This record gives sequence, C-alpha cells and structure tokens, in this order.
Amino acid sequence: YGMFLPANNGTPNVQVQSATDNGTYSSAFTQTTDELAGETDWNKEWAQISYVNTNALKYFGQRLPNSVANNTWTRMKEINLFLQEIDKHGLTTDVTNKFKGQMYFWRAWQYFELVKLYGGVPLVLTPQDPIVSSGPDNEIQRSSSSACIEQIVKDLDLAISLLPGKWTGVDNGRITSGAAAALKGRVLLTWASPLFNRTDDRIRWERAYQANLAAKTLLEANSFGLYKVGGTANGVAWGNMFTADNSIESVFSFGFNALTTGNPQKNNGWEQATRSREINGAGSISPTKQIVDAFPMRDGKPITASSSTYPYSDAKFYKNRDPRFYKTFVYNGAIWPYSGATNYKQWTYVWKKTATAGYNGTTETKGANASGIYLCKANNPNANNSIGNFSNSPTDYMEIRFAEVVLNLAESAIGTDKLSEGFEGIKSIRDRAGILAGTDGSYGIGNGLSRDQLFAAVLNERKIEFAYESKRFWDLRRWMLFESGATTARLGFAPLNGTRRTGFYIGVKTTAGADYVGANDPLLKPATGTAPLIDRDPATYPAGITTYDQYLDYLYDNYFKVSVRDDLDKTSPANWKFTWYPQYYFFGINQTVLSASPYLQQTTGWDSMNGGGTFDPLK
Repeated sequence: YGMFLPANNGTPNVQVQSATDNGTYSSAFTQTTDELAGETDWNKEWAQISYVNTNALKYFGQRLPNSVANNTWTRMKEINLFLQEIDKHGLTTDVTNKFKGQMYFWRAWQYFELVKLYGGVPLVLTPQDPIVSSGPDNEIQRSSSSACIEQIVKDLDLAISLLPGKWTGVDNGRITSGAAAALKGRVLLTWASPLFNRTDDRIRWERAYQANLAAKTLLEANSFGLYKVGGTANGVAWGNMFTADNSIESVFSFGFNALTTGNPQKNNGWEQATRSREINGAGSISPTKQIVDAFPMRDGKPITASSSTYPYSDAKFYKNRDPRFYKTFVYNGAIWPYSGATNYKQWTYVWKKTATAGYNGTTETKGANASGIYLCKANNPNANNSIGNFSNSPTDYMEIRFAEVVLNLAESAIGTDKLSEGFEGIKSIRDRAGILAGTDGSYGIGNGLSRDQLFAAVLNERKIEFAYESKRFWDLRRWMLFESGATTARLGFAPLNGTRRTGFYIGVKTTAGADYVGANDPLLKPATGTAPLIDRDPATYPAGITTYDQYLDYLYDNYFKVSVRDDLDKTSPANWKFTWYPQYYFFGINQTVLSASPYLQQTTGWDSMNGGGTFDPLK
C-alpha cells in the first residue's frame, strides 16, 4: 500500500501516479486538461522536443539502478514474489486468501496504470531471475493490449473471489471485493471507450455493463451507496461526504492521518495546497474559468441555456448555480470556514493604483492564486490552522467513489443501447447533488436524448461530479476529446485544442461605472475613518438588505466588475494555444529503456529517428 499510494503531504486530487518512474505524483496530467492551466511536456510543439527521452513517460521503467527503488517493476517483482511464496509457510487458507486477494488487486492496478498509458506491455507474472541477463526468460516482449486486459480482469476476478466485502477495525481501508469489482468495471469501460474501441464494438460495451452492474450490486450488498447523510438539499450531503469518516461513498480510498512526526506520518496535502495564503495556506491550485462555467444552474441547465427562473449573468456568475458549485469553488466574498473562523470571508478583488496601470492592487497581500478563484472541494470546515498552516490534514482521498460506479454503469448502459437505464443513472447523481428535477423530471438534461447525446450528458456529469479528482485527463483521453475528430463531432463537444485556459478579474468600480483608482483598498475600512468606497463588512447593511448574501449581491451590482483574466497560460509567445498531439493517446517507451532492452517494440507513431515504432496498441 505504501509503495502505491501518495507520500506524506501528497495532493492526489489534482495529481496522478504515472508521471514518473518512481511512484511519485505529478500535476502534469491535470494541467493537460481544462481544469488547470500551464504548459506540460505533452502540449509542447512536437517538432521542438526530444520526445523519445523527454516526453516518452518514464513510468514504463528505467534501467536498473544500484539500489532497490520504488518503481513500476520493483512493485511488480515484490507482488510476484509474494504470490509465489505465500503458500509455503504454513499459514491458514483464510489468512493467505486475503493476502493474495490484495496482491492480485495491486498487480491488476499496476498493469492497468501501464496499459492505459502505453497499450500492451510485457506480462511478467512470475519473479524473474536477476542473474540471467538475457534469453527468453527475461527478454519478455510486449503483449497485446487485449491480452493485458484479459490478465487484469483475471487478477481482479481472483481478488473479488478472495476478499471480504468489508473490513473492520484496524484493517478498515484495505481493498475489498467491491473495490476490485469497481476497478474491473473501470478497466472494461476504458477498453470499451473510443481510445481502444475504434469500431464501437457493442460486445465490449456489454462486457463493461455487466462488470459495472456486478460491482454496483456487490457494493450495495455490503452497504455502500451514494452518501446522503444530512440531506441532499443544497448539496449538504455531497459536500460533507469528502470529510465524513468511513463514508459509504468510499469504495477505495487513499488513507491519511494527522500525525506530525515519525515514519507513519502521512498527511493529506490538499487542505494546505487549496487554502489561501491570507490564512497561511499555499494557494497553489488555481481552477479555471472553463471548469467554473461548466457547472450548470440550480435547475441543471447549462449557463448558455439558463432559464428565467434561474438566470445566468457574467456579472454575478455565482448566482443560482448547481449546489456542487458552492462546495467546489470559493469566489470573491464567499464564506470559507475553518476551525476558529467559521465566518471567514475570502476576498479576491483587485483595483488600479494608477489610472494608466492594470490591476496592481489586491486584497491578497500575502500572494494571490493565479485565477482569482479558489477550490474548497474536500476542504474540512473544521481544519485546524492553530499551528499557522493546514499541513497536518488527515482527510482520506476517495480514489473510487460509489458515484463513479453509478456513472460507469450509466455510460456502459448507454453503450449497450440501454438508454433509459443510463439516463436514470445520470439523474440519480444530479438528485443526490441537490439539482431540481424540474417539471419534466430530467434534472435539466432534457428527455428523448439519442445515444450520443446521452454519452455527452454522462461525460459532462463526470466533468462536474469529479472535478479536481484526477479523472478529467483520463476521460478526455479515452474519448479522444482533445482535438477535432469523430468523437468530438459525435458528441457536440468543442475540442480543447486551440484554446486558452483563463481565470477571473473581480475589479473594483465606482458607482458611476469607472474603474476605481487609488492607493488603498477601496472596500476595507481602516483603523480610523471610512473605506474609500464602501465597507465590505459593515456593522449595518443599507436599507432593504438584511443578510450577507444580499449585501454581497449589492456589492457585485454596484462595485465589482467581472472580467476574464488571460495570463494563466503562457503569454510568450502571445499566440500560444493549448495543443494536444495524437502521439500521446498512446505513449512511447523511453529511449533509455529501448537501449537497455532492444527486443522491445516501440509504440507506433514514436521514434521516427529509427524508422518509427511497430507496436500497435489497438490490438
């Protein structure tokens, strides 16, 4: 577990294991989406990079170092050794079965991490002899992607048969049969998706459907389900589930603790990373306007089709939104509680100190994040800041939530033309979120949708439900949605290629509508005297206003001007746009690995210097 899961102060919500060869985490995959901005190795201009070394992920493996390291094949070797030796030492079957079940899960997990990046990889199912340097025993070729998928499924079936549906006491948090079944559903859904399934083979969709149906049934039999404690109104249950102990939503989680010293210390770095610098957080994660805009209105309709009952306005973009919006984002003036400061308000507005300058005054004197909006998803409102930061967070991270099983099943059902069943799955997620059903009972989605329209609906729902949970990159990739092509056309999606990810400026204006110009914060009352424009936190509100929410609306109506901030992505060159290159749908093997293991085939589309790769990951 320790070799696979995040290290102390890891932030798994925006990071993925797979970016390096040593099991550590990186945010590069999330930056290769519409969730975070920034250039990565995978959206640099293809002609200007040494891609066989720099851009061919090292996660596949590197030449053996002089000491044992935590990397892909070390983990695989330890698993294979364990499985080979466990039955030789007189332990009871009850003990060995549970051990082996967990190991089969982790071997399947490791192979799936490889296959979804590279396609087929060498299947090594027994420990290799380290003394033999060459020959058929150690020179194992890449197996086909289909053979690898079958091995992954075989291991997961063994795990399902050997593991309990629940663990208790000190074993709580170990892999369960339901977690193995849920991973099997995720694997077969990926195998059925357009990245691997270019002909839309319904047999693959049916297999994914059956696996996800079995997972949901098994989990429900063991008391897992959508977390609804506290009620679904206004997204209360949805927001609380991320910090609830032993949440029924948590199918498979990465465990953390609140220890401050010693080897067992494993704190979740998410709380510290997301909190603003004004309260001694890191303020290092800047959500994009693109994801903010993706959240629908209170009635489930997109902002581009908002109703007269729940209208959308750029000037007050935070009004009338999906309840999950308020449990995911912190906008200028929003209340963001933590221990000892239950009414803390986060201000992110800016102003001009001179008439000819841009926005160079800010409320965030300790340093602002890049996009003018913060993430509060999975923040604990009782997080302890008494030591000056939030670094000792024990909040577990749910890698597989029950909601994912529901949406995996819904997508698989749509794939097998069980459209009404798929639609019901999407609606159940929106119902739990607190979105209104509407007079037509569609939760804003609309009725009578085609197969492709429902595919689009389920992918949009995943984009919102799992925002900043390290799922977006894999969804964009398995549906090939980065660029214009068959799937973007089918689903009616605009490709990410050719776009820039942006943020918000909440600028201060005068009541006459002009930009405010002044040296001091225009809405902050000094120790003596009055605020230059108006006090953002007055002792009494203006006539007709009785609540803080009403007063914040008043400030936005009269003193705030919302505009787009376009410096999150590169500004040099000025015309830089996000670009995805199709070679990255299946990564190549790093050149150092090929040099040490020349018998391995390179992936097609890679290594053009040596005539191109010959391994077809679609087989």
